[in-house]
Amino acid sequence: MDLKAGAQKTGKAELIKDATIETFERDVLEASMALPVIVDFWAEWCGPCRQLTPILEKAVTAANGAVRLVKIDIDKNKMLASQLRIQSVPTVYAFFQGRPVDGFQGAVPESQVKAFISRLSEMAGPPAGAVDLAAVLDAADKALAEGDAAAAAQAYADVAQISEEAADAHFLRAVAGLAKCRLATGDVAGAREVLALAPEAKKDDPVFNAVRAQIGLSEKSGVDIADLKRRAGANPRDFTLRMELAEGFAARGDMEAAIDELLAMFAADRSWNEEAARKKMLTIFEALGPTHPQTVQGRRRLSSLLFS
Repeated sequence: MDLKAGAQKTGKAELIKDATIETFERDVLEASMALPVIVDFWAEWCGPCRQLTPILEKAVTAANGAVRLVKIDIDKNKMLASQLRIQSVPTVYAFFQGRPVDGFQGAVPESQVKAFISRLSEMAGPPAGAVDLAAVLDAADKALAEGDAAAAAQAYADVAQISEEAADAHFLRAVAGLAKCRLATGDVAGAREVLALAPEAKKDDPVFNAVRAQIGLSEKSGVDIADLKRRAGANPRDFTLRMELAEGFAARGDMEAAIDELLAMFAADRSWNEEAARKKMLTIFEALGPTHPQTVQGRRRLSSLLFS
């Protein structure tokens, strides 16, 4: 991903490395004085090792610097394996403050590896200089809401760069945020390009669906609102015209006016065009997000009409 980052990213080479008997003291014992170090004892001929090691690497990367991983080939380090009494592989030890504190044997499931790393992270506390990605994203959301799309985009890009390998919730939220920044500047095509960066397995995540809803709403931005209001006021039963007006409000970001217009349409004729007014409201709610005050209030008003 070609995203400019302003925050420092802990390099993968710093988090994951190979070690030998000569570097064990430095890479494991000394390093563990600062934060937990996981040691993966493996061998080329070991099938379960080939299953476990990628899971360990992924989980360590996702931990964003809370732990480190050191890999040791027992065939190339037989004396070290003997000293540590490694009898089978894969064997995983965790060192903290210069001593072993936890471990397991065999190719355990990914969920167990995550729990193992979580225990180690809690033991050590947050690493020095760790970035609170959720706080950075919150600040980016605030900047975007206040109209500073440039500052928001930089923060979203920073988080995306840090969390890209993990492809976790922070990464998804950052990519969605970047797409919203493009929309805020009127770059609809750019927003679609950013959404294409989403992992294939996560393309239908609600955070991306919300941006797609915003893109759909933005496509009516060229309409003449004043003319539509005049014509709709003169023809209140022309629901096609009133839908254009509601879409125009939404396209320019006046969601409150759009919801008001759609609610009035729904109250006048809820079945018009297969409940098009209600469906358009649901699109707006999705674009705003479930906790947005206008979504909460709009859903409440819609429910009142549905059950009246």
